[in-house]
Amino acid sequence: MLNKVTLSFVSNSTVRTSLRFLDELSAERQGSFAVRLWDGTVWGDPAHSPFVFVLKHPGALRSMFLSPNAVSLGEAFIYDDFDVEGDLEAAFAFGDSFLDHGYSVTGKVRLGALLTRLPAVSHKDVVRPELRLGGSLHSKERDRSAVSYHYDMSNDFYSLWLDRSMVYSCAYFTSRHIGIDTAQEQKLDYICKKLRLREGDRLLDLGCGWGGLVMHAARNYGVHAFGITLSTAQAQYARDRFRFAGLTDRCKVELCDYRDLDPPAQFDKIVSVGMFEHVGEAMLPDYFRRAWDLLRPAGVFLNHGIAASALYERKGPSFVDKYVFPDGELVPINVTLRAAELAGFEVRDVENLREHYALTLRQWVRRLEAKSEEARHIVGDVAYRIWRLYMSGSAHGFAKGRLHLYQTLLSKPEHGNSHLPLTREDWYQTA
Repeated sequence: MLNKVTLSFVSNSTVRTSLRFLDELSAERQGSFAVRLWDGTVWGDPAHSPFVFVLKHPGALRSMFLSPNAVSLGEAFIYDDFDVEGDLEAAFAFGDSFLDHGYSVTGKVRLGALLTRLPAVSHKDVVRPELRLGGSLHSKERDRSAVSYHYDMSNDFYSLWLDRSMVYSCAYFTSRHIGIDTAQEQKLDYICKKLRLREGDRLLDLGCGWGGLVMHAARNYGVHAFGITLSTAQAQYARDRFRFAGLTDRCKVELCDYRDLDPPAQFDKIVSVGMFEHVGEAMLPDYFRRAWDLLRPAGVFLNHGIAASALYERKGPSFVDKYVFPDGELVPINVTLRAAELAGFEVRDVENLREHYALTLRQWVRRLEAKSEEARHIVGDVAYRIWRLYMSGSAHGFAKGRLHLYQTLLSKPEHGNSHLPLTREDWYQTA
């Protein structure tokens, strides 16, 4: 049995090893950061750093850096090996510089030798493990499981930090200083204007979420809106909202895969907001062809979705793929546009709103952090930390241009006639 003197020596030794590792690490990279160790020892200058890494135990650095990639760093965070005080989004710039840095062989050996002197940590009680999906990629059953993993977690959890309309997609900011409720309402109206909705139009919403856009379009534009989702929790929530608002005659929702929609059904307008990322590159031809078949001649389809930059090359495994959006696929916009055109669509407008998504995510993170205790009570600490991490990292990705958010307006010409106005003026007119 170790006596107090031995325990003190071991503790002092791990502190010294940790500080030496941080010295070596900082010599290899640029940028300011600070660290507070489990015993209160501070490395760096917290007063002049945008964030502080808080190491929770002597093995924290080993968990973070022994086999470094986006997944191992993310797991060290969600299982509370370390925390971040201050700007979590700024910490991703540190992660980028570390993972992208070309360390010499001797540098790797030197850093690795220090890390192996720190105690190893095992996380046996995994509260929210990654989803292990069976079946072929993007089969209907597998897609339903992947969507349920994310969206069926808890309506109460999402309602803590989403806007009052429960819109879980990029908002539209006419000013950087407006709140999320206003920005999401502006987004819903912007989409309706781009679709040029008219009284009596039949609108199909592919992946309608909790029904926010369906309700907005029916209430403000007089359309008959039909939404589909693969999330049981979302579908029930949307039905309850429609009933409470007295909109059941104009708003419908079904638990349905887009591939199961009956093609003879002719809609005047189709919209897809935040669902496209789950389709998969191999399924894009089917996705756009199905939309084409469901749309009447001279109708329009607005596709709103995240795209990867064609210039960005991901290195190593993805934390988001493993813990957040299993089977999600982000493709460059040129891939999307080609698939849409091959299905017969004419591309009428493409708008990149990536700055708007960074602003959206930052507000979501602040709102989530403000309700941290309630969030932990509903979904547990691990899930809370997953969402805090993935949304901060996504904000960083949009701010740096790795991720983009495109609204693409596609038309189905009738004998070459799009029946669309010559300009976009009506999109920006106010009542």
